[in-house]
Amino acid sequence: MQNKEIVIFMPSIESGGVEKNLFIISNYLCENFKKVSIVTADKNRIISKNKKILVYGPSSNFLIPKNRIFKIIISLIYLLFKILFSKKFLILSFQSNIFAIIVSTIFNFKIIIRANSSPTIWAKNKFKKNIFTFFFRKADAIIVNSYDLQKEFRKKFKLKSYCIYNPLDRQKILLNSKKKNYESFFDNCKNVLKIVNIGRLTDQKNQIIILKALANLKDKLSFRFIIMGSGNLKKNLQNYIDQKNLNENIKIINFKKNPFPLLKSADLFILSSKYEGLPNVLLEALVLKKPIISSNCPTGPREILEGGKYGLLFKNDNKSDLQNKIIEFSNNKKKYYKKVLKSQKSLNKFKYSTNLSKYKFLITKLI
Repeated sequence: MQNKEIVIFMPSIESGGVEKNLFIISNYLCENFKKVSIVTADKNRIISKNKKILVYGPSSNFLIPKNRIFKIIISLIYLLFKILFSKKFLILSFQSNIFAIIVSTIFNFKIIIRANSSPTIWAKNKFKKNIFTFFFRKADAIIVNSYDLQKEFRKKFKLKSYCIYNPLDRQKILLNSKKKNYESFFDNCKNVLKIVNIGRLTDQKNQIIILKALANLKDKLSFRFIIMGSGNLKKNLQNYIDQKNLNENIKIINFKKNPFPLLKSADLFILSSKYEGLPNVLLEALVLKKPIISSNCPTGPREILEGGKYGLLFKNDNKSDLQNKIIEFSNNKKKYYKKVLKSQKSLNKFKYSTNLSKYKFLITKLI
């Protein structure tokens, strides 16, 4: 075990892939380093049962803000106290990387930042791009979670990064998928296409485009669609469902800690994101051998599906193309089930132990 301390900076803990990776990686690191801490404004949302991991943040629900900016400010205060009263440690930043870089630079602490999603959308703004590049160059190492994202960092920002895939625990997914599915919306659905989307209800995840596509297909296709997630666009999405009289076909449910029984019960998984890094949920769908239709967004889906070899890709944010792909799948289900079966060997590169060991190697190299 390395006689070093790692402090993970994660101001806001929500329900998504980044959070899953936070718990997986922190649990692994605490078995390989003397001390692992997490600094967050969402201390009460830490679900890890590992008592070796120390969590710094407000304990009272009253003190926990909903606004992410306030969460960053609170977390920075806790990080500063940690720096002032502790010996040297390495910061591993999962979120709000520029703020963490500023603190680490002022106090001369080493920092590894983890970039979880493509900067393609906002990098069109020259000012933002320059700020991003200036600060990210000050990091001791940058981790990205797909090779396409690594290419973006090299091409657009001339930044060197290390690609470490999200660690995929196939056995745990399969085991959890066998538990009872308490969602009854798919019950008694013979000859009905059962579709699922799992993700935060935000502009990035773009679930509205699925709703628009399905609204146009209502008279052509028998389907039921469940969106599992939470976020600030839930009301907007529900309003659209109400306006289009789709409540018999579409349902939004809250995110569950174990989404795998629902995913297992589906015929088709649709990812509609405008941008990603490496979407965990696509890997999880493949583990459960579920056919996939995904936006060809930057970055991740094309890499996971190997350009459409293991699933269907539709043009990013293109409703008409998504509609066509849904009809194509509906008319050729056996063809796309065979594609999923061929994907299983490709999942080996996301192997749990292999990718976690890369974190240990990189951290050890820096400290």
